[in-house]
Amino acid sequence: MRNPLSKKVMSIEPSGIRKFFDIANEMEDVVSLGVGEPDFDTPWHVRDEGIYSLEKGRTFYTSNSGLKELRIEISKYLKRRCNLDYDPIKETLVTVGGSEGIDIALRAMLDPGDEVLIPQPCYVSYLPCVVLADGVPVTIELKEENEFRLTKEELLEKITDKTKMLILPFPNNPTGAVMRREDLEAIAEVVIEHDLYVLSDEIYSELTYEGDHVSIASLPGMWERTLTINGFSKSYAMTGWRLGYICGPREIVSQMTKIHQFAIMCAPTTSQYAAVEAMRNGDEDVRMMREAYNQRRRYLMHAFKEMGLKCFEPFGAFYVFPSIKEFGLSSDEFAMRLLEEEHVAVVPGTAFGECGEGFLRISYAYSIDDLKVALERMGRFIKRLKAQQEK
Repeated sequence: MRNPLSKKVMSIEPSGIRKFFDIANEMEDVVSLGVGEPDFDTPWHVRDEGIYSLEKGRTFYTSNSGLKELRIEISKYLKRRCNLDYDPIKETLVTVGGSEGIDIALRAMLDPGDEVLIPQPCYVSYLPCVVLADGVPVTIELKEENEFRLTKEELLEKITDKTKMLILPFPNNPTGAVMRREDLEAIAEVVIEHDLYVLSDEIYSELTYEGDHVSIASLPGMWERTLTINGFSKSYAMTGWRLGYICGPREIVSQMTKIHQFAIMCAPTTSQYAAVEAMRNGDEDVRMMREAYNQRRRYLMHAFKEMGLKCFEPFGAFYVFPSIKEFGLSSDEFAMRLLEEEHVAVVPGTAFGECGEGFLRISYAYSIDDLKVALERMGRFIKRLKAQQEK
């Protein structure tokens, strides 16, 4: 029989994150610090609005671009939080999570052979989505000594005459790194000079712990070159509602809407009504969750110091990215032994790119009680490794 599968799809590796969770799910007494999902319930007033929309029979398709009320609230939110001006009708598109926004942005903008710069370590979807859009992914290795921020020099080194787009994933998953205003200004200078576009994934924008988040689209000359992706999963604890949005110049958004129209139709109606409530009245919920994450972040950093585990201090998202290079184990080996010997699940850094070797991603989107148990077990494991090295 003829091969029914696409060679392009077959060339893409499955997510490296799932391997350890599939194993962990078969084990008892496992504490998982691997999933990037808030442990908070969606705030009640947001859930209640979703329930009310169902009770009122609001179960029909919305506009392809999303509820007008929601797009207006998104526009207001981006203005007050990021100093960004977007027309809610022509420059705002509601998507099925931020992930759909990534996919359709790349498909709308790339021609075969166009190169896309992807700083790594990074979220697992960028590279395969570039491949599926017939683009050419070009990775930029971020350095621990730079706190995993993208530098002007690293960017310039990878630009060619085929480069069209830069993906800018900050605050970063998996490292927790953030880009300060001065960092972004240096990047913007290069982007403008080389006539590039930026896909700015700001899904963790509300989870920053030192100063305010800065969007590169707010810098001079960058609005017309930037697509801004955000959503409700992380900041409002709405992962299962599958709702995000993407904003940018209308000539680009109109083409993305065309793809969205044929592939998706519209984002879930119930989720959109709930999101209107989240944007209108959810600021206090966001603040409360951010404070809780920050407390957990500080707790982890203190625990790592106590156990002698090297880790730069991250100021964004809800991840830490400690180095395990001193133990002579690969990231996969360390994570597997930690799971087998102490029943703690973490993600090897290599799941986020080859340059993640020697690191682990640990999520602190878990309760202090869970973190305490996991860190006690991890401390025992590291103590044994050090004792073995001294023999």
